[in-house]
Amino acid sequence: MEDIRSVLSLFHSKKSHESKRTPESLSSTSELATYSEIPDLFFDVILRDYKLNRHEITLFLFLYRQIWCRPSPYKEHGIGPLNSYSDIALKMGLSTDEVVTTVKNLEKYGLLESVRVGQYFIRKFITQEYDEIYGQTYAF
Repeated sequence: MEDIRSVLSLFHSKKSHESKRTPESLSSTSELATYSEIPDLFFDVILRDYKLNRHEITLFLFLYRQIWCRPSPYKEHGIGPLNSYSDIALKMGLSTDEVVTTVKNLEKYGLLESVRVGQYFIRKFITQEYDEIYGQTYAF
């Protein structure tokens, strides 16, 4: 029987070796490790109950962090800054059409609401039900 190292050596990463991030490459691009507080119920309940795809998860967390984890003058309202679809698409490595479709899907789930094109309302505890359970209100 072959040992595990010889079996694993037959498989190659999808990314090339050069594209892997190293501490040196991170410091040269001025990216620093950061921390964002996401409620555990997102991981324990929402991901289980809503069958979100990778783009939906990524876009939702991107917008959630903008609103609830970064300095924002509209935080008490749960509303984020205006976003350009093309800027979001560039940051997430998606097409603009994929971003628009993903926003519509998240709206269908009730996980975000469009205030106007590119600006969104996202509840602190993800859904209205959980906002009520945890006593989250908004200054309207």
